[in-house]
Amino acid sequence: MIQVQNLSKQYAGQVLFEKASFLIGSGEKVGLVGRNGTGKTTLIKILRGLENYDGGEIAIPRNYQIGALDQHIHFTKATLLDEVTQVLKDDEEHDTYKAEKILMGLGFTTKDFTRSPAHFSGGFQVRINLAKALLQRPSLLLLDEPTNYLDIVSMSWLKKFLRQYAGEVLLITHDRQFMDEVVTHVMGIHRKVIKKFQGDTGHFYQRILEEEELHEKTRQNLEKKRKELMTFISRFKAKASKASQAQSKAKQLERMGKLDQLRDEANLSFAFNYKECPAKMLMTFQNISFSYDQRPESDLFRNLSFSIAAQDRIGVVGKNGKGKSTLLNVIAGELTARTGTVHSHPSLRVGFFGQTNIQRLNLENTIIQEIATANSEITMQRIRNICGTMMFDGDMAKKKVDVISGGERARVMLGKILACPTNLLLLDEPTNHLDMQSIQSLVTEIDDYPGALMVVTHNEMLLHAFAEKLIVFGENGAEMFLGTYQEFLDKIGWDDDSKEESEKKQGSSHKNQKMQRSEIILERAKILGPLKLEIEELEKKIIEHEEMTKKIEVKLLNAYAENNASLIQEFSPLAGKLKVRVEELYSRLELAHDELLMQETHYRDLLGE
Repeated sequence: MIQVQNLSKQYAGQVLFEKASFLIGSGEKVGLVGRNGTGKTTLIKILRGLENYDGGEIAIPRNYQIGALDQHIHFTKATLLDEVTQVLKDDEEHDTYKAEKILMGLGFTTKDFTRSPAHFSGGFQVRINLAKALLQRPSLLLLDEPTNYLDIVSMSWLKKFLRQYAGEVLLITHDRQFMDEVVTHVMGIHRKVIKKFQGDTGHFYQRILEEEELHEKTRQNLEKKRKELMTFISRFKAKASKASQAQSKAKQLERMGKLDQLRDEANLSFAFNYKECPAKMLMTFQNISFSYDQRPESDLFRNLSFSIAAQDRIGVVGKNGKGKSTLLNVIAGELTARTGTVHSHPSLRVGFFGQTNIQRLNLENTIIQEIATANSEITMQRIRNICGTMMFDGDMAKKKVDVISGGERARVMLGKILACPTNLLLLDEPTNHLDMQSIQSLVTEIDDYPGALMVVTHNEMLLHAFAEKLIVFGENGAEMFLGTYQEFLDKIGWDDDSKEESEKKQGSSHKNQKMQRSEIILERAKILGPLKLEIEELEKKIIEHEEMTKKIEVKLLNAYAENNASLIQEFSPLAGKLKVRVEELYSRLELAHDELLMQETHYRDLLGE
């Protein structure tokens, strides 16, 4: 358990969050959401002790370990297996099967175990860090975008791992479906306030909507009352007979305070520029093959045939490193197929979003200048409109590409696509640098786009939303699947590559200990079960009492606004009692968590876990 009270943080003069209080309870899997730039990664750095904060307290129990996915790449061992197993505790140093199981779940093979970590791609090096974080099994596991460099198969494995994880998890991911299938609670940084609710992201955003509707209703009632008081004061302050009343109303107005109207938050919006095309078929590919060294034995895909019709919706899926991005580069004309033929309609206009395009942005250009290079006929007003839809307002649009973040550069590339009329969009992992709200905007625009679409993505929500057919990259190359993503899962699905020889290595020596272990496990259940039940009940009571407190505070605010003395007298002591009760419940919860942590540590030692 970790408890945070009144946490505040400013960054570069901007308030990220202030007086934030929350609790991550025993066994909770918490999804952390919020728009890009609101401070999600900063909060994780604060919890790791890597970032200072301006005020507040963070209470961490004794012997409570915090582990995290490290984005910094630094390896010290000669082989992959040695690099990962170095995080094992002294009494676990021979339990390499645990590391092997995790590595294979994340997409490595037994042949990879003896390779140098430095020889893997950047994406697989991040997976090595992820494997080390998972193998440590800390009390609280902090994961900042762990799915960015995973394919669908390894994402599926990670999803199962996190669901079964015995400790607590704080997860940042732009993949809403992945988060919803893992978490027990969602916590969000919204308007510089941190709020946490039980349930998935849908429940979280519904609660936020309800709270903002209540805020606006209260604000309007308050404003109406203020105007009535101001009218009374203005009319009667000069009249002797009403002067005392006017003075009383003036004091009431002063005490009443004011609620600010909530500003609409800026949203990334997409409006792809469509070019009419008379063709029913945009592109046809016959028996295309590709390898970077032009050798048949190195082909990433071979004899692949398919067509792209005028309104096709094609998802490209499969493991990383199998050729998905390469295929999009071939379709876009960035690479040439080793064999086969390609036919394109003369009216074809392609918009291509890929990592290579982002890397080729001119760093010396401003954002405005870079978007202008996409279309020589575009007007300055249109460019500024595109900058606005990509959330580059005002002076931000005048910044050089060199000084903006990777996510902002991705938005510049999207802006360049918006600047050009297209009838075929090729999008390679377009959601990697987008927050959940922006992904939803992208899904909506994809649905409305009249042209054809081909997307490489590991985001299953996006695949479910648009894909009508698939190109699937597997162990035997690439094949076309005529059906939706759900139909693919139902008929074929993904192989569970995590069940390999590593599991067999536990062998017969483990069988001899089964009886003894089962007795300890039974005893552990008898001890930990009631403790966990007590913690669950306390957490439910805290949520109930905090919600009651909020409702009473709203009623109290309205009572002050209406100068209703009887309601003030009724609600004020009740609000005080509820706050005291919540503090008592938190104290009991902390004691219960300490006891649970002590018992869990005791039984882990007994079981050698």
